[in-house]
Amino acid sequence: MIRMIGAGLAWIGRHGTAALVVSIFIGVALPALSAYLRPYLAVAVFSLLTLAFLRVDQDAIVRRLRRPALLIAALVWTMLGAPLLTWLAILAIGPDTLGPDIVLALYIATAAPPVMAAPAFIYLLGLDGTLSLALSVAALIVTPLTAPLVGELMLGAALPLSVGGLALQLSALLVGAFLLSFVFRRLAGRERLARSSHHISGLNVLLLLVFAIAAMDGVAASFAAKPGFTLGLTALTFALALVQMLLSLALFAPASREDAYAIAHTCGTRNMGLMVAALGGTLPELTWLWFAVGQFPIYMLPMMLKPFVRLYCGPNAGSVT
Repeated sequence: MIRMIGAGLAWIGRHGTAALVVSIFIGVALPALSAYLRPYLAVAVFSLLTLAFLRVDQDAIVRRLRRPALLIAALVWTMLGAPLLTWLAILAIGPDTLGPDIVLALYIATAAPPVMAAPAFIYLLGLDGTLSLALSVAALIVTPLTAPLVGELMLGAALPLSVGGLALQLSALLVGAFLLSFVFRRLAGRERLARSSHHISGLNVLLLLVFAIAAMDGVAASFAAKPGFTLGLTALTFALALVQMLLSLALFAPASREDAYAIAHTCGTRNMGLMVAALGGTLPELTWLWFAVGQFPIYMLPMMLKPFVRLYCGPNAGSVT
């Protein structure tokens, strides 16, 4: 039985990329399953963080740290520049015009660190994911410092938690996941972890399935009741992700095209689940709907952008399936 489970996890790890795209549609098609899994979203987020730390390629990060200027610039832009630019846009439009629920959604969608699956998406596109990996890990580390400060600017008293409370919640999630991964790493050893890479990938895919399905709670009802509004909100989440990517491409154009795209894609795919978990999993209905449909660009853009990546980075890019 154990061998069968291990073989199943390994198979999912090798072929699970398409399942991630399918999972968000499963969540929409099976609303009862989404509602059942929603209370476990925070557990899924914590487990995904633990696996992310467990899988971190320390040697790849060290190689990037030997030339830290680009990484530091990308980190400052991702965790401060992009959310502060969003704040200026909110001020220009008017917070009252947007409403507190949309402002909270914009905060979650821009102050969150990149998803830890971002390097995997970069590799999927046939590019080097080491810069994305280093940026994702660095962003996770600074999130308890940057996210509360940005939240105070964007939301002020409307921030669901105090600045200190949010910093504490984020720190607890990250430190807890890191310590648990450290224990697993010491117990298993590097060689066993290397041999089990496909099994870990399979478990990661299963957890992403749980997360994606849980995040879709309420989406089917919204599509049924307000299809035009829900489609429009979904389009806005795609637009926000693409704007962050385009601005990043323009800002880091002096770097190599491959590095510029790695930064852009990483910046445009945010770990909103971490912010939702830190906020206790309770959000206003409209903010939750933004968070839910905001998973579509995260899971779908790697596939949709393959032709652009091939054109922008060269014919060898985008060839990995």
